[in-house]
Amino acid sequence: MTLTTRRGVTKAAPARRRPRRGDRVVEALWGYAFIAPIGLGLAVFYLWPVLQTAYFSFTEWGAFGGHTWTGLDNYLRLAVDPEMGQALVNTLTYTVLGLLAIPLAIVFAALLNTKGLRGVGVYRTMFFLPVVTMPVAIAMVWRWLYNGDYGLVNQVLSLAGIDGPNWIADPATALYALVVVGIWSSIGYNLIIFLAGMQAIPKEYYEAAAIDGAGPVRQFFKITLPLLSPTAFFVSVVSVIGSLQLFDLVYVMGGSGSSARSNPAFPRLETVVQLFYERAFVTNDRGYAAAIVMALLALIIALTAVQFRLQRRWVHYG
Repeated sequence: MTLTTRRGVTKAAPARRRPRRGDRVVEALWGYAFIAPIGLGLAVFYLWPVLQTAYFSFTEWGAFGGHTWTGLDNYLRLAVDPEMGQALVNTLTYTVLGLLAIPLAIVFAALLNTKGLRGVGVYRTMFFLPVVTMPVAIAMVWRWLYNGDYGLVNQVLSLAGIDGPNWIADPATALYALVVVGIWSSIGYNLIIFLAGMQAIPKEYYEAAAIDGAGPVRQFFKITLPLLSPTAFFVSVVSVIGSLQLFDLVYVMGGSGSSARSNPAFPRLETVVQLFYERAFVTNDRGYAAAIVMALLALIIALTAVQFRLQRRWVHYG
């Protein structure tokens, strides 16, 4: 390769030195050194507990500690356990119905993204307030609202001549009442993410659509929704994972242990994580509890993989 100077003198350009193998090794070692603290934390607090729980799922624990290897006995027991089957149905039902929070959040985000709307900051704060509130506090307030004797929900219904049920104690309404609380508490988080996604869409698209005669509704379905699909995919994945791990709302609103089982609606409220809690910390059946949580982990991985597979059909990047 040659270079020509300003005076017209041509000379050879210096050859680019190839990095030696030793230099590449040093750079790689420096890179590993920088990520070592995070990697060590992930290994100690995430990877090791998962491996330990997987090992415990093949064991049986005694009343005073200690465990013996039992092979696949816990998983065989899990496959025929009717309580696990009912808890799984409850969890999946809550997860599917909880996805209604996504379209609701998109609609509210579109309304808050409207130009000229006054008090946008106040509305955003009101929607996001449940996200920063402790789940236990949320559950306690809604437990009072749902109370069949003096709850505010039934008081309002009585004004219209409707005799409301005891929402949490009635098997026909318990799970759906729980879904309402879940949607209400999660819609603010989804709304903020969708609002950020909408504000990242270039304004030129809407200006061109307006010139072509497209109204706000048509712009929403033809521009906003397609360009918002990657954000919706992220929110759906996070929502499914969070719903499958539901515990705190059920634990506070439905109770635990003997108090929970005295509730006639308990079979419709129990989730997989609550069943894990009962087996691990109430009956001390830790080996079986480990099998429950490993089955839940496998379910989360499977559903997440399905979502990533299906996103190719409806998610539009760019």
